[in-house]
Amino acid sequence: MLALRVLSAAVAIPLLVVLIRFAPLWLFSAFILALVLTAQWELYRMFTGVGSAADRGLGLLLGVMVVLAFAFGGPPRPLLVPLALSLAVAGSLAMGLARARGQRPEWTGTALTLLGVCYCAWLLAHVIWLWTLPGGRNLTLLLLGVTWCGETAAYFVGRRWGRVKLAPRVSPAKTVEGAVAQVLGSIAAALVGAAAAVVSPVHAVGIGLTLGTVGQVGDLAESLLKRSAATKDAGGLVPGHGGLLDRLDSLLFNVPALYYYVKLFLHG
Repeated sequence: MLALRVLSAAVAIPLLVVLIRFAPLWLFSAFILALVLTAQWELYRMFTGVGSAADRGLGLLLGVMVVLAFAFGGPPRPLLVPLALSLAVAGSLAMGLARARGQRPEWTGTALTLLGVCYCAWLLAHVIWLWTLPGGRNLTLLLLGVTWCGETAAYFVGRRWGRVKLAPRVSPAKTVEGAVAQVLGSIAAALVGAAAAVVSPVHAVGIGLTLGTVGQVGDLAESLLKRSAATKDAGGLVPGHGGLLDRLDSLLFNVPALYYYVKLFLHG
């Protein structure tokens, strides 16, 4: 398992660095859209085994709409993103009403459809806004480095020294020792990458602390979803990691966390 993880990272990380550093906006947005749709598909498929059927077609269509709103929205068109999210909520509920005719009303499919849009598309699409900020390409690389270094520290420290369970009902393998290591590893990675991202040491500590903490919430949230769906992995797309959703769990929470940190404390 460890060898597969290392091999996956050795292949994916250089490609991601090149994409983030040199891709035009349309290509970067298309890449994020592909990630979103894949993660949504895994989420919807994961719950079919426990009898919760989302409207996959509608959910994916709404996910596309939300990502495109982030790509074409922003300061010049500030209404696109709230409009897209409003249409996603209204559209999911309207489809649920249409399907409730002549049978007992069932809300779980509608809720799951909307969850896929909000959880995968809404959260991850913030990386398009982060990437387009001044210095945003380096900030995006900082995001990945801090998140993955923190996760790596948690993995090795938890396996070697972990004793106290962090959330045994949700993720039995996670430990308090690993959680502390993730925060410290995230802070260290942020300090190392601060100069390239033009971030002061003080804010590097703030970013590391924020991402090291919020990322763990994202990881546990996805673990809760998998436990609710009675499955170990969201899929098998990424060797050594499971599905794409398993690889994005911390990033789904860390992307908006870093974007709003930068907007509030660095650009505010």
